[in-house]
Amino acid sequence: MPDSPVPLLRAHARQAPWNARGLAAHVTALVDAAGMRPTNASARAAPSARSVRFYVANGLLDRPEGTGTAATYNYRHFLQLLAIKIRQREGQTLDVIKREMKEITGDALERRVAQSLAPALGLGGADGHARPGNGDPHQAQRPLTWRRLPVADGIELHVRDDSPAAGDEALIAMREAVRAALGRGG
Repeated sequence: MPDSPVPLLRAHARQAPWNARGLAAHVTALVDAAGMRPTNASARAAPSARSVRFYVANGLLDRPEGTGTAATYNYRHFLQLLAIKIRQREGQTLDVIKREMKEITGDALERRVAQSLAPALGLGGADGHARPGNGDPHQAQRPLTWRRLPVADGIELHVRDDSPAAGDEALIAMREAVRAALGRGG
C-alpha cells in the first residue's frame, strides 16, 4: 500500500474522462472508502450526477468539456468534487468552498485533497511522510485487518475493520448495491 493517496488519486485519473454519473461514482468510491460524512446536515456524503451539475451551475466546479449528455469531466473536476466533499465534512459552507476553489491551482488542489484523505485511508500525507503506526519506527504498527464479503462468482468486497463501512448493515447494503449494479449490466 502506498504511503500517500496521490497514486490512488492518479489511478482514478486514468479512468477519465467521465460523464457526470461516472465522476460522481468515482468520488463516491473514495468518500466511502475514507468514511467521510459531512458535518453540515444539508450536505450529502456522496455526490450524485445532479449535484455535479448543481456545483457546475453555481461555480464550485469548472465547466466540463461539451454540454448536456455529451459533457465530460476530467481529473481536475474529480479533485474539485473531492475537495467539496472534504470541506463539507469539515463544516464549510458552499460559499466558502466556492471562494477557495477559485484560488487553488491543480498541484495545490491535489496535495490538499491527498493530505485530507490520508488519515481517513490510513496512509501517510501527500508528502509521503509516514504517520504514527504506519511505518514510523518510533510508534508500534497497528496491523490492518480486512473483512471479505463475497458478492458474486469471482467478485468480493474488502472493507478494513476500522472503517465506518465495516458494520454488518453497511456491508450488506454494499453487497446488495453491487449485486444490483451487476444485474443492470454494470
